Parts: sequence; C-alpha cells; structure tokens
Amino acid sequence: MPRILALETSCDETAAAVVADGNTILANIIASQAAKHAKYGGVFPEVASRAHIEVIYAVVQQALSDAHLSLADIDAVGVTRGPGLPGSLVVGLNTAKGLALGRGLPLIGVNHLEGHVYSLWLVENAAEVVFPVLALIVSGGHTELVLMTGHSQYQRLGGTLDDAAGEAFDKVARLLGLPYPGGPSIERAAVGGNPTAFKFPRAWLEGTWDFSFSGLKTAALYEVKQQKPGRPMTAEATADTTPPDPALVPHLAASFQAAIIEVLVGKTLAAAQKFAVTEIFVAGGVSANQALKAEFERRAPLPVRVPPLGLCTDNAAMIAAAANFRYLAGQRDALDIDALPNWKLV
Repeated sequence: MPRILALETSCDETAAAVVADGNTILANIIASQAAKHAKYGGVFPEVASRAHIEVIYAVVQQALSDAHLSLADIDAVGVTRGPGLPGSLVVGLNTAKGLALGRGLPLIGVNHLEGHVYSLWLVENAAEVVFPVLALIVSGGHTELVLMTGHSQYQRLGGTLDDAAGEAFDKVARLLGLPYPGGPSIERAAVGGNPTAFKFPRAWLEGTWDFSFSGLKTAALYEVKQQKPGRPMTAEATADTTPPDPALVPHLAASFQAAIIEVLVGKTLAAAQKFAVTEIFVAGGVSANQALKAEFERRAPLPVRVPPLGLCTDNAAMIAAAANFRYLAGQRDALDIDALPNWKLV
C-alpha cells in the first residue's frame, strides 16, 4: 500500500497531501491565495510564487502531521510538473526535489490535468473504473475532452480554441461587477435568474470536439453595454467598465451560465456516444458548478462521475492519486527535471 506525499503549486493554491494506495486520503491541506489576488480580478503570477514560498514548508508539515506520518513512512514524492505558472511550479518542484533527495525517495512528476482526472479515484465507495471513459477537464485554464483507454493512456479529442470555460466565467464576472473567482460568483448570482432572458450564442464547431467561448464572452460584453441607457455602442462605451443595473445581473449570469453548460454537456454526451465509453468523468474547477452537474444528471444516459466539492479545485490529493499509478508502473524521475509550464496531457 504505497503512501505518496504530493505537492501542488501550479497556480494560486499551495497544497500538500498524503494518499495511501491511490484512493485513501490521509491528509489534504490547501492554503488558498484567493484573497491576495481578488483586487487584481485574477491571479497575479509574481504574487502567487512569493506566497507559495512563504507557506509551502508549513503546508507540507501540516499534511504529514494530519496523516500521523513522518517522511520515513513515505514511499514516494509526487509533484505537479506542469502545466501552470512557471514561478509557481518551480516552488513546488524544488521543494519536492529537496524532500526526495533528503530521504532518498523516488520523485514522480505529474501532469496537472492528469491529476484532475485522478481526482475521480478519490471518491468514496465509487465503483471500479472500467475503461474506456471520457473525461471532460474543465477549469480556469483548460477545457478539454480526453478519451482514456487505460491508466496513463489518453487520446485528446478536442479542446478550447480560445478562452477556457473557467476563464470566460472570470472575465464575464468582472463585466457584471462580481468578485473573483468568477465561476462561483456567477453561479451564486444566477440563482433566481432567468436562463432564457438573454439569447447568448452557442459555438458548436460542428465536425470537431473543440470548444470556443470567446464569442460568447464578447456577446456578453455587448449585452452589458446595451443595457446602459443612453450609451450608443461606440468604442468609448465598450471601454466603460461600470457594471449593469443590479436587477439585470441574475438574468445575465443565468443566461451566460446556461450557454456554457449547454455546449459542455452537449458535446461531451455526443462524444460519449461516438466512442462508446462506459462512463463520463467531469473534473477541474468548473466541475464544482452545481448547475453543470445537474444538467449532466438530467441528460446523461450513462454514469457521470464528478469529484466532491473539495476535490474539484486544485489540490494535492489528486496529484498523489495520479502519482500512485505512475509509481506502481515504475516511473522514477531524475532530480534535475524541469517545470513544464505548457505541458500537454496528450
């Protein structure tokens, strides 16, 4: 029963976890930086990397303490190698290297997107996975459809051509005067809103499994500007960043959210049928959206797995789960491996 200590610092969460046997969480510590970045309306990379340095040692120590283990009880160290912010990745990677070197432990670099997929192995009392499965990885930086035919065996079907779904949520939240992070803010604002109040476009990109949310984001921008009385659609008006009438925000949020969800669910279900998968995995920060989960439950003719809320966003337990399978497969990385900010899963 391997016990993996893992670190995750790809963006603005400083996380460490200990997972046993690839599916049992012994500790899962996350130090959020959300408050530090809220005033910027998004993640400020230099602030993120400095914040990681400040807390990572304490986070690792807390994870070991919560697991009632010491480094002598750990079998391997897993760490996010990419994709992510270069400065943030380096902090986690160098810390993991130090831990591995100090105790003579194997080092295992993990792709952050693979970690999101393996968060589904951490769901309690989940049925055994029977391949092939289809994974929708949907977050602030990524929206991808991946066919998984076995452990560490992936075929990328498609992905976003521009904005990721989570990125679009963040940008439109700012238009609506809602706080960062945008996904949860829009979801809260949409409660009680009419999802058909505004006719936002859906980019289906027929004949592909790709996504595009840039046009939807632009449509939301123009709709917000049009709701301001007496302001013709000039360049000056488009640059106006004041939010719309608060009474309209729930309807704008609900309509925007519905447009994203319809495309995510529709394309995922079509791909699931095309490739005859046994079930669908939905992972990444946007998988925390309850309306998205409800729409999958309503429409999907096959099982859909979604992580519990605490495992939807970035965490180290998912990195440990992925590292466990790579450890069992014999992966051992050298201490001179570099961070890969643009590392593709496939």
